[in-house]
Amino acid sequence: MRRLAAKVYHYGGVHSGCGIAAFVWYVGFVGVMSREYWSGQSALSLAPIILAYIILALLLAIIIVAHPTFRIKKHDYFELTHRFSGWLVVALFVVLLMIFADQASTAYNESLGHFLLTLPAFWFLMVTVVAIIHPWVFLRKVKVQPEYLSSHAVRLHFTHTTTTFGKGIQLCRHPLQDWHGFATFPDPEGKSFSALVSKAGDWTSACIQDQPTHLWKRGVLTYGFGYAMRVFKRVVVVTTGSGIGPCLSFLGDDNRPNLRVIWQTRAPLKTYGQNILNLVSEMDKNPVIIDTNQSGRVDMVPIIRQLVKEFDAEAVCVISNPFVTKKVVYELESHGISAYGPIFDS
Repeated sequence: MRRLAAKVYHYGGVHSGCGIAAFVWYVGFVGVMSREYWSGQSALSLAPIILAYIILALLLAIIIVAHPTFRIKKHDYFELTHRFSGWLVVALFVVLLMIFADQASTAYNESLGHFLLTLPAFWFLMVTVVAIIHPWVFLRKVKVQPEYLSSHAVRLHFTHTTTTFGKGIQLCRHPLQDWHGFATFPDPEGKSFSALVSKAGDWTSACIQDQPTHLWKRGVLTYGFGYAMRVFKRVVVVTTGSGIGPCLSFLGDDNRPNLRVIWQTRAPLKTYGQNILNLVSEMDKNPVIIDTNQSGRVDMVPIIRQLVKEFDAEAVCVISNPFVTKKVVYELESHGISAYGPIFDS
């Protein structure tokens, strides 16, 4: 049961699946509206028909840019299209509903207010509007204390709140531009927390070169993929390079599984500094750290299998790039070991 429950982080598939299903339903809805309008069977005017087709075009655009190929190559365009087109669709749905309700209430000889209150679509739409607005109510510009680690990484310290096991934060320089999610881990004194930012794109590179003193955060700290590992008692954590950042979120509190760590990276001390290595040692007093500058890249699967056997681990958590994560998880599951790694939509 716990092995199945730990796959809860696959919610991204549910999100995209529901989106496609809703689009198919909406295509049918627009088709029925169009047929009734052109056949003269409907009392609706041309305005809601035009709005319906504009919404249809926007929904199609959202789906197209969300395709993994486009999303990977043009992530900033995906995020902006997804956000602003989504907001516009909801706004147009409000207008469409009001026009429809006004014309329908007149036809049924009811007041507009009473018709809306008895219309389920109105309440569904209100819930959607509240769900969109809610995270932005917590939009804040917070103070950041950057700690330069190397040309590849920077550690950002925050004091506006504290963190716990497996939580992450959404950050950006401008609230209407691209947002980036980072795992969080507590600072030693426990009254602040940090996020490890590694060079992985334009935004993170700029964050290292031009270290921010303030950033925007949205909503509250939310649980990420790592939180699913809490259902186990003994976990082997496997990571490469900057994947150690999300792994450090396991230090959020003392209520965590017993951990062993396997970390393969280039020049860990030079790249991330002694303080990060000390945090890794808090997770595992005897971590397996593979310096690729000395040994080159090695096949971690035999090392993982041996450690799982010695530690009697219940699960393996793999956090790396998509190719390595998928490969290692597949090989471990092929040997009957419960292995988990974040998927594209985690």
